[in-house]
Amino acid sequence: MAYKNLREFINLLEEKNLLFRVKQEVNCELEITEIADRMVKKDGPALLFENVLGHNFPVLINTFASYERMQLALEVNNINDIAKRITDLLTMEPPDTIWQKILMLPKLHELSQFIPKRVKNGPCKDVIIKGDAVDVLKFPVLKCWPMDAGRFITLPMVFTKDLQTQRMNVGMYRMQVFDEKTCGMHWHIHKDGARQYKKYEEANQRMEIAVAIGADPASMYAATCPLPESIDEMLFAGFLRREPVELIRCETVDIDVPAQAEIVLEGYLDPYERRIEGPFGDHTGFYSPADAYPIFHITCITHRNDAIYPCTIVGKPPMEDCFFGKATERIFLPLLKLQLPEIVDMNLPIEGIFHNCVIVSIKKEFVGQAKRVMHSIWGMGQMMFTKVIIIVDEDVDVHNLSEVTWKVLNYIEPKRDISFVDGPLDVLNHASNIAEYGSKMGIDATTKGAAEGMAREWPTLITMDEAVKKLVDERWEAYGFE
Repeated sequence: MAYKNLREFINLLEEKNLLFRVKQEVNCELEITEIADRMVKKDGPALLFENVLGHNFPVLINTFASYERMQLALEVNNINDIAKRITDLLTMEPPDTIWQKILMLPKLHELSQFIPKRVKNGPCKDVIIKGDAVDVLKFPVLKCWPMDAGRFITLPMVFTKDLQTQRMNVGMYRMQVFDEKTCGMHWHIHKDGARQYKKYEEANQRMEIAVAIGADPASMYAATCPLPESIDEMLFAGFLRREPVELIRCETVDIDVPAQAEIVLEGYLDPYERRIEGPFGDHTGFYSPADAYPIFHITCITHRNDAIYPCTIVGKPPMEDCFFGKATERIFLPLLKLQLPEIVDMNLPIEGIFHNCVIVSIKKEFVGQAKRVMHSIWGMGQMMFTKVIIIVDEDVDVHNLSEVTWKVLNYIEPKRDISFVDGPLDVLNHASNIAEYGSKMGIDATTKGAAEGMAREWPTLITMDEAVKKLVDERWEAYGFE
């Protein structure tokens, strides 16, 4: 059975000694960040702060900040299990006969079970607050870092609706709290939410928005996923949890949100209205500069009677968001392989903050194949932001950075093997001369032959004789080793 809500996941973490309750009074300005940062750096447990100065709601943080907790959140023994399910769906062949159609029915029926389900009642509406009583600052929203412009909601599931198609989108965009009733909506120009908002601007119409804070783990994760715009994040969450997500209609906007959410903020964005948001200590480990973003006007707040406020912090890696990112790397690898079948494996090192570096191993079969792969990756969705792409042979373990570094530094001839291109970059790339655009580098560290300019014999890798290795294996304990 899937987790019904965030609380069931919290209970499991506690049963497994993966959650620690902090009963000492703490401040939501900086103090919680310092504690959470120390804990994630030492691979510590999730934290539930039960006594937050000036607030009646506990703070949950570092919930997903380990590979073990990420797997528990998605209810798998290994994240690659989800990738296999996706591969099975993607490789379904169109049926040619009646019998093949019959054989496909179980999979199609399984998919139909994941469609979100509308319900009339849910605990997210235990308390309903409208009008002058609306006050988002009643919740212990964190000020994360000393130079942050204020307090930021850092784990919001932002629900929006396309003006033309009415298709729902769910993204996770940080929100600076300006006052009791307004927040900044920090979505970058390339994000689905921003593209939808532009349509409302052009039509000079108000855009309704709902923000859910705290839901079942699969729904929270789905909000972070780089899904194609045509795929419903809550449908994907249902696929992950193998049960449909229960949704409920908001009080003041025509949007559905998870009925089991801890807190829901309802409201709107006016067209062309902007306010300076930031700076903010971001997941690059540096402060993102202040800039103008839309203003979210809150018209209604609903929440559970005993709501828990979940949040995260970002900064110098490793941080909690790194484990979201590594799960995405594994889960979406089949989509990449579907378009580039020569790809064997992929690693987005956390030091690269997921948009600065990708290491890819390939089964090389023809001249120039590595360059073909890197240019294809730059043409794929959000992977267009990748600043450095490294291509290695299939025998290289891309997750072993020592091995990758050794092979790359020994295999490349810079003039021959390094390519530069110009193109769009992530807004959070701080090094380019101008925002959102700059140069990118591809490194072909694959084996080369004469056809690729190698005028001499490629070096032979040192390896031990297999018979000797087997002999030593058999005699290992006899040598006196454990």
